[in-house]
Amino acid sequence: MLDKKKIEEARKNIQKYLNEGMIRKEVFNKIVYDVLIKNSRESLDTANFLLNNKKSTLWVIVSSYYSMFYIANAVIYKMGYKILDKIPHKITSDALVVFVKDKLRSSLLDDYEESKEEALLLAKTKAEGLIEKFDMEREKRGNIQYETIESDKLSKAETSLRRAKEFIHEMEKLLIGLN
Repeated sequence: MLDKKKIEEARKNIQKYLNEGMIRKEVFNKIVYDVLIKNSRESLDTANFLLNNKKSTLWVIVSSYYSMFYIANAVIYKMGYKILDKIPHKITSDALVVFVKDKLRSSLLDDYEESKEEALLLAKTKAEGLIEKFDMEREKRGNIQYETIESDKLSKAETSLRRAKEFIHEMEKLLIGLN
């Protein structure tokens, strides 16, 4: 679960990023959006290929993360924001918390409409969990090549790919709702 401190930190960071021009409001351009979606799918396909062909656990993790990164940026872009080149991974993480978390929760609630009380808690937990998974993969991508022993890499790669698939599935549903 995202704690209140992380949520508040993300809100402050987003305001700072907006003030410093690291993220900006931008009019929707379908070409930009399509490139982000294409990059997400290509990254996920690459991760699947690498895992299925036992090629590189490192690049399964990296490609899985990037599939999440691109789809997250597509959602943020569809909401009217463009993340620029300086620290884009951190900005994306904070933007998910500030701009996407509640919309994702609402989208998940629609999926769980039959039992609303349970759904509210489940949707909140799942929405925050998905955003946490993005952040975990961002950190893992940064650490994997320096700190992990080889025998742990396959398990971490499988976890990364599973998280990426779940994250992309929910982001794609959210994108449909943003039309």
